[in-house]
Amino acid sequence: MSYDLSQFYPVFFAEAAEHLDAMESLLLGLNHQAPDAEDLNAVFRTAHSIKGAAGTFGFTDMAELTHILEGLLDRVRKGELGLSDPLVDACLQARDVLHKQLATHRDGAPSDPDAASVIADRLAAFSISLQAPQLASTSASVSAGLVLEFYLPGSVPDQALLAEKLCRELSDFGNTHVLSSPSVEGQLWRIHIESCEDAEGAVGVVEFLAHDVHAITDESGTIAQQGGARKIQEESAFGLFEPEPAHADNEVESAYGLFSENMPTPNADSGDDSYGFFSALPPIAETITPPANKRLAANVDTTIRVGVDKVDLIINQVGELVITHAMLQQIASALDPVTFERLHNGLAQLERNSRDLQASIMTMRMVPISMAFSRFPRVVRDLSVKLGKQVELKISGESTELDRGLIERIIDPLTHLIRNGLDHGIESPVQRRAKGKSEVGLITLKAYQLSGTVVVEVGDDGAGLDRARILTKARERGMQVHDAMSDQAVWALIFEAGFSTADVVTDVSGRGVGMDVVKRNITALGGRIDIESMVGIGTRMTVRLPLTLAIVDGMSVAVGGESYIIPLGYVLESLQPDDAMVKRMGGVERLIQIRETYVPLIVLHELFGVRNALTDFSQGIIVLLEVDGRRAAVFVDALLGQHQVVIKSLETNYRKVFGIAAATIMGDGRVAFVLDAVALVSKANAAVQAAA
Repeated sequence: MSYDLSQFYPVFFAEAAEHLDAMESLLLGLNHQAPDAEDLNAVFRTAHSIKGAAGTFGFTDMAELTHILEGLLDRVRKGELGLSDPLVDACLQARDVLHKQLATHRDGAPSDPDAASVIADRLAAFSISLQAPQLASTSASVSAGLVLEFYLPGSVPDQALLAEKLCRELSDFGNTHVLSSPSVEGQLWRIHIESCEDAEGAVGVVEFLAHDVHAITDESGTIAQQGGARKIQEESAFGLFEPEPAHADNEVESAYGLFSENMPTPNADSGDDSYGFFSALPPIAETITPPANKRLAANVDTTIRVGVDKVDLIINQVGELVITHAMLQQIASALDPVTFERLHNGLAQLERNSRDLQASIMTMRMVPISMAFSRFPRVVRDLSVKLGKQVELKISGESTELDRGLIERIIDPLTHLIRNGLDHGIESPVQRRAKGKSEVGLITLKAYQLSGTVVVEVGDDGAGLDRARILTKARERGMQVHDAMSDQAVWALIFEAGFSTADVVTDVSGRGVGMDVVKRNITALGGRIDIESMVGIGTRMTVRLPLTLAIVDGMSVAVGGESYIIPLGYVLESLQPDDAMVKRMGGVERLIQIRETYVPLIVLHELFGVRNALTDFSQGIIVLLEVDGRRAAVFVDALLGQHQVVIKSLETNYRKVFGIAAATIMGDGRVAFVLDAVALVSKANAAVQAAA
């Protein structure tokens, strides 16, 4: 039967990425002196699951590397190999190579077969050749139960390993050990199961993992059945492959390949069948029934995997539903509420249900911030080794939820902040010892929700920011600074492009690239970053982000016959000015005096060419905005109210327009534009600086 496996590639790619992330986290958390058995089993299962699914889907490069890695991890969990830093490093490097191989198959990224070959050789160097299972004497008496004889040709690799796996799988049926006698064509294996009460189930396991059972003998050694077991054909691999023409030489070999190499096999120690990759496959008519073994029962999964694009589609549809309700509400408002009481009550109920549905759908975009945090233990480990420092990373608040779109875009800024703290903040062990500190530095990563925002704190217990050094470096670069500047103003200098306090340029720091990108990226997300620092105590960077990019809390304003949305997070206050407050100073056409300060004034109807708008400042409204400490005022006709809006990309549906961040549809069906407050405030202040 022909079956197109490519339709299941997205499932494999997603779950393989999750397994690789779990593998990295588990490896980093292992205690080398006393590793937890459950953790060892878990990291083994990740490699085992990737190997099985990769082979099934034809990604042989990943299957081959994970096969080697699996064997090494199997030796470790059995206690045959001890954990060490070099061994963990090798496993982590293998994980990185697997991640790149996954990207090659998923995204078409360039492949590097040499890297896979190098890490495969390194892993093999740790492994001592697997010895054959402890063989009992062939003349030993069989105490009770049965003996299963099965045939493997000489072309099948790792026969001893296969027999060992069989023993583990058969251990549920009784105490098991291996008997062996040579054969001319290959190897005739004999496995003795003491006090076996389920002969049929045991035979099924052998057939499932190896090949046909050649003979079954009783406890006295008398042959009870000769060649009575059915053979596994190639089409029996869960109906996923077409049967090939029978071939005596490859029939057994391909059966071994499908079940030992390509398919995830049951794990005796963990009790997990590791068939997770196939949980999303639909029922297939032509299947083979696995052996009667309780460990092969799949756990019921209570979650489903849904693409973000599908969630966004539902959000848009719910937005259309809200708009339709608003249109009906507007029409019904002209009707007599007494005569049409039931209609008004029904519309009120529809509004409540629509709002609840919209809120529920939005939660589907929210994911734990641990998706971003999970990669930082590896970053800290690798960089601390490179810098010769001892650093512990403490993470809290991983369950805090954030919009998935934001998760993907904060990873790089947070990585820069952690690298900066580790490089510039944490001292060397010698320096920390001289200061009376522990030689092991501490970096903290914390997340929590506060007043409709998500706060992420990155701190270290290092030397803290050196105010004098920052001012000196700023003067060397020709920046306008003075000693009376506040600490916050001095700390803000490190976000300037090209600014660095490092004396030597390394591959970690010193180029002045990184912190300016951090601030720019965070600002682009509608967030801000603050710094607190004390000399000798440490530094804390606090990032504040909106919960989601899909909806905006905004202030609706009118300009002529148009409506605009100003993101509420940038609004400081609104006021009605008089003509005397508007000034022209130093070449700047319009500044408005608000109490003791002057800020640039943006007239929206002039910027966007809106007709029939108010031109008398005393009749309109001024909205004061602030972005990263810089302020600007926006002149509008009137304030319409505050509400949440579902944003739609203007650039995707039309083109990029300066001053416009997105668009939305209002309740009356009209399109309103969401202002790009960052761009507007930046341009207004740049014009003031240029005039000065």
